[in-house]
Amino acid sequence: MPRFTANLTMMFTEHAFLDRFEAAAAAGFGAVEFQFPYDYPVKETAARLLEAGVEPALFNLPPGDWAKGERGLAALPERKDEFRHSVRTGLDYASVIGAPCLHMMAGIADPASPRHRQAYRDSLAYAADLAAEAGVAMLIEPINTRDMPGYFLHDFDYAADLIADLGRDNIKLQFDIYHRQILCGDVIAGLEALLPLIGHVQIASVPHRNEPGSGELDDFRVLKALDDLGYRGLVGCEYRPKGATLEGLGWMARLAPA
Repeated sequence: MPRFTANLTMMFTEHAFLDRFEAAAAAGFGAVEFQFPYDYPVKETAARLLEAGVEPALFNLPPGDWAKGERGLAALPERKDEFRHSVRTGLDYASVIGAPCLHMMAGIADPASPRHRQAYRDSLAYAADLAAEAGVAMLIEPINTRDMPGYFLHDFDYAADLIADLGRDNIKLQFDIYHRQILCGDVIAGLEALLPLIGHVQIASVPHRNEPGSGELDDFRVLKALDDLGYRGLVGCEYRPKGATLEGLGWMARLAPA
């Protein structure tokens, strides 16, 4: 059975953000992840993690102006200085919070443009090298353009080729089962092929991004395949509960040993 993390941006939203750590722990989660911690004092976030007894799995680098539709800076050459500052900010937070991984969002840009491709490559190399000094892994995640129109990184093959080409041990693939199914299907074959590159897995049902087992994909078969493949990393529950978070956790009981 995989070890799950609660995504506190989507789950336990019945509580204020800093109270979600304790709520996740009370529900049986030993690890958590979230999108952005930057609106909260980093020392208080770290203290809440410690008090709840949960581990931080990952969070994202600052994405630019989210409210204005920005979804990362890495592929935007005109934002190079701001991107590099965001890497340092993310690593500062990770050092206090104790997060072992950061997700580098690519941004809204044309993936066919040589200018944007070069910027993204340079950004990933810079971020990974700086993160390596701190013992942190840098994750990249293909995201479907139905949920995030215009997002630069929506190709698993491109992501895998770039990771191999850059050759940094701390660059890993964030394999989101929800995004993979929407982008190209073939989820289990993708896991089999990309397993050596995967640093983190996330799950939600397709098409509505609710609890696993509530959509078109056999999520339980996929999770069993992860076990059979020998994946020992974390699986992030990055889904929107249909109702109250606790009421929707029954799907986990199907995975518990008899």
